[in-house]
Amino acid sequence: MKTRSALELVDIKAIAAAAEAEATANKWAVTIAIADDGGHLLWLQRLDGAPPISAKIAPAKAQTAALGRRESRVYEEIINGGRTSFLSAPAEGLLEGGVPIMKDGVCIGAVGVSGVKSTEDAQIARAGIAALGL
Repeated sequence: MKTRSALELVDIKAIAAAAEAEATANKWAVTIAIADDGGHLLWLQRLDGAPPISAKIAPAKAQTAALGRRESRVYEEIINGGRTSFLSAPAEGLLEGGVPIMKDGVCIGAVGVSGVKSTEDAQIARAGIAALGL
């Protein structure tokens, strides 16, 4: 039997605070979503001025990163590379901005961010994850 790590509320709050700080420091209005390893939403935070649709896109990016165990940008690159049939995959957040939370080579959750350029979304997600010191 294996023992595995799991996100706790204190971890989620630390990720959210660090992600919010990164977004605020850059004056980026975004939505931040944090999911567990099964892609289930644990946290959703829409900063002032974030587009309403970002509240749908951020959780989808987090879910895609958690279930795929890789950054959601990988799927965007596959599609942009010409494999358009991948659009029929059973996932919605196939855009950059979803980043898995990895501990000891195992995915324990993911952060999805939406509201600014996709590279900036990913920057915010990574800043949040960095707060865990993994």
